[in-house]
Amino acid sequence: MAKKDTSRKSVKKTPPPRPAKSRTPAKPSPAPKTVVVKKTAASTETKLKAVDAELIKVLNRRTELTLEALVADPVTRHQLWFNPQAEQELWERVDALNVGPLPQSAVRAVFREILSAARAKIRTVRVAYLGPSFSFTHLAALERFGKSADLIPVNTIASVFEEVNRGHAEYGIVPIENSTDGRIVDTLDMFTRLPLRICGEVLMSVHHNLLSRSPRGEISEIYSKPQALSQCRDWLARNMPQARTIEMTSTSAAAQLARDKPGAAAIATRQAAVQYELQIVAEKIEDNAHNVTRFAIIGEEETRPSGRDRTALLLQIPHAPGALSEALSAFKANNINLTWIESFPLRGAESGYLFFLDFEGHRKEQRVQKALQFVEKKAVRMEVLGSYPRSEVVE
Repeated sequence: MAKKDTSRKSVKKTPPPRPAKSRTPAKPSPAPKTVVVKKTAASTETKLKAVDAELIKVLNRRTELTLEALVADPVTRHQLWFNPQAEQELWERVDALNVGPLPQSAVRAVFREILSAARAKIRTVRVAYLGPSFSFTHLAALERFGKSADLIPVNTIASVFEEVNRGHAEYGIVPIENSTDGRIVDTLDMFTRLPLRICGEVLMSVHHNLLSRSPRGEISEIYSKPQALSQCRDWLARNMPQARTIEMTSTSAAAQLARDKPGAAAIATRQAAVQYELQIVAEKIEDNAHNVTRFAIIGEEETRPSGRDRTALLLQIPHAPGALSEALSAFKANNINLTWIESFPLRGAESGYLFFLDFEGHRKEQRVQKALQFVEKKAVRMEVLGSYPRSEVVE
């Protein structure tokens, strides 16, 4: 019997060739990205904690040095809460050093609170202002004195003057003029009644906002103080013709009412929106985009010349033809720039007017003294209400 041929069993079939693999490198899997993000987040958090610790040390060291400077210098100690020249030098230095990303206003706010806290450790100052809280005058008081000062809200401009005159407050802060509405009559009137001087000013950009808890289409009443309503008159006529405007004593009182009354809105500050939990329905609704209010700081302080000062003057001259022109000629003769003049009729049966003047320069400058000596000879009554450094506009 023939043997079977088994040689085929050892023969293996060659598989067909596989297609060549692409040489394009494979994309990285997403898993490493997640790990990198976590590591970066952890690293950033560590850096933040280190910077926070360093920042706290530096801020406290800055406060300690501020205290040493305030105690060591008798002039500074005398002008503890009111040293506009030194503060102006500080702002110029800080602004020059700051390269961002923090805006200058934020950096200044930090330094202002350091100054305020350091001063409060030596002596607390009482400052009366036209309230209530979160009104524009309150914001001006915070801008000038910081949160560590004892800020006292009162109901009227007259009350601010009376608090300072009676010694219940060292300083007061009141609005004196607005770039849209002009003079603040109540403030100027009080200077004729009480012997207080202007020792400083705060210029603030005033931005009005429409605040409410109701949708814009459901607002039927808008509340605010007369000046705010006046400064938004055109915007309200165009955008809210269905809503009735109602005057209030302050923007903050209006915001409080808008919080509690459905269908009501207030014209007030952004800070009032936060305080009274209101929505900003529309922002910056003032008709004048460059709406600025000037606030006067009143007190007993007499400031030194800074080189960029303003002097305020109360003047009564004879009620006769050419008398005002003759008196004012002294300013031209001495190259003094008049920046503001307002007139009020005298009270009672007497004929004539009182004039409020602002001009550039300090009363201790020789040219200003010459002008004032000439004006006084022509005047029935003349009072220098104060010389003080001119302020920059605070946005």
